Amino acid sequence: MSVVEKINSDAGLDNERSTIVVRFAGDSGDGMQLTGNNFTNASAIYGNDLATFPDYPAEIRAPAGAKFGVSAFQICFGSDEVTTAGDEVDVLVVMNPAALITNLDLLITGGLIIVDIDAFTAKNLKRAGYENNPLETDELDAYRVLPISITKQVLDTVKPFGLSHKFAVRCKNMWTLGLTLWLFDRSRELIISGLRTKFSNNSEIADANIAAVNAGHAFGETAELPSGIEVYKILPASVPAGLYRNITGTEALAYGVIAGGQLSNLPIFFASYPITPASGLLHALSNQKNFDVITFQAEDEIAAVCAALGASFAGSLGVTSSSGPGIALKSEAISLAIATELPLLVVNTQRGGPSTGLPTKTEQSDLNQSLFGRHGDSSLPVVSASSALDCFEVAIEAIRIATKYRTPVILLSDGYMANASEPWKVPNFDEIKPFPVQHETEVEGFTPAKRDPDTLARVWAKPGTKGLEHRIGGIEKDANTGDISYEPANHQLMTNIRKQKIDGISRDIPSQEISLGESRGKLVVLGWGSTFGAIHQAVKRARQEGLEVSHIHIRHIWPMPENLNTLLAGFERVLMPEMNTGQLVKVIRSTFLIDALSLSKVSGQPFKIQEISDAIYSCLEEVK
Repeated sequence: MSVVEKINSDAGLDNERSTIVVRFAGDSGDGMQLTGNNFTNASAIYGNDLATFPDYPAEIRAPAGAKFGVSAFQICFGSDEVTTAGDEVDVLVVMNPAALITNLDLLITGGLIIVDIDAFTAKNLKRAGYENNPLETDELDAYRVLPISITKQVLDTVKPFGLSHKFAVRCKNMWTLGLTLWLFDRSRELIISGLRTKFSNNSEIADANIAAVNAGHAFGETAELPSGIEVYKILPASVPAGLYRNITGTEALAYGVIAGGQLSNLPIFFASYPITPASGLLHALSNQKNFDVITFQAEDEIAAVCAALGASFAGSLGVTSSSGPGIALKSEAISLAIATELPLLVVNTQRGGPSTGLPTKTEQSDLNQSLFGRHGDSSLPVVSASSALDCFEVAIEAIRIATKYRTPVILLSDGYMANASEPWKVPNFDEIKPFPVQHETEVEGFTPAKRDPDTLARVWAKPGTKGLEHRIGGIEKDANTGDISYEPANHQLMTNIRKQKIDGISRDIPSQEISLGESRGKLVVLGWGSTFGAIHQAVKRARQEGLEVSHIHIRHIWPMPENLNTLLAGFERVLMPEMNTGQLVKVIRSTFLIDALSLSKVSGQPFKIQEISDAIYSCLEEVK
């Protein structure tokens, strides 16, 4: 009998599962994000569908062992469709007492805890708030616990490589990764090759980490594990054939921006100022010069958006990005883009607010700011991605709208989406419909106020082109000549034109579709942004129980699809989960006069499936 068979025979457990959730947790310096990312890549190569949730601490350097310095990485993977990182954790890997006390409530009863007992010192226990060592009391009796002297094992393993104690201890995340790879029958090949590449200039560090991975794996193979420790078997998912890669929302956004530039035949000028969690987009685009992408790290948010707008004036596509506080600083220049009627893509990766708020946690609370956060009647299109993968398509759509209608467009992502990863079937670029931009070349009758009669978009002439010299700016312009005008009737006309241009985009966006379920019924769950995964699974489970519920998810927040009102009118109740205090629900109520119900969450954490399921059951009880 093999070790796997013996363990499961002793435990009386079936080790085959369709999906499972693993969470790695430790100090911010313990390498939990690296461990999680490596395990994610191994699971993706194996063929599992998956979704991840990197949960960062807000502190840059919290004291070792402090609860507010715990960094965690959660992954849900399996053979079934996976759209969230999971509600509850099946396997919890903790590197110290603080990681245990802050994550234990996520673990299912009977779940497995892998713990480094060497970190459970009196000092660390006190700092985490434990009066007694939970490994020596009955506090963990409801779980299966695998206590290992991980730190000691690692120090013994890497001793031959002559590392200092500081660098030797840093290898314990790789030892833990090796054990976890064994626990789920994952290959070490990709991890080992990645370590050799990452530390190609330091062979000792590479060899020590590889030795740690192998030692952790060997421990699982050879140790006499306690009865009841389950070795899991997760089969590959059934997915269409093709080229796949693991991708985060930030990476997908970067590729979408690049694709949008290629499809519009425009060079990209990306100007940004670093801010969590939006900084990753600047990093991802900074090495893409071969795709005609120029990146510029400005001295502040205002300089970034103004530089991007200047690039658009010159004939490129200006792109800028930030999070809530930075978007507020950019608001005046965004209004200038509306007044000058130039294309501009503004990416808002939302985080917990207000002000510094929860910089590493997720929220959807910038919707009001995106829709209304400017001076004057200055409407603009707002689109929202629904998942890490969706960021690619939404970026292309935002660029299409911005260039066709000569308007700034706000693209909403959030911290959860930006950092989460999913398997991405790489699309065939040749199958994506291009939308090449033609700058104005006709000299006869040229005026910067000339418009397309269908879209109402102003002409886009490159400054300095012979015969097309012109000036634009923030002062109101005459509707016919483009000259400065203070005439009351002209301002009324220009305000109406700018509004009609944006409203008209609703005729040029796809009709709203039902994401899941029927087009009429008792209840529809209406969502936007990264709530998609949790809503999808909750509605899917409810429908499997025979409940009359559907799911609609909005990509085009403003203007909305023309048929949305008709769709919503087909349901008795509308439930709207949002990671804010109910911002879009107010827009839906006022726009369509529908008594939509708000389900609000502002904890900095994404919705759990069960939270939405409970709200569905409650709503259906009311409409019986």
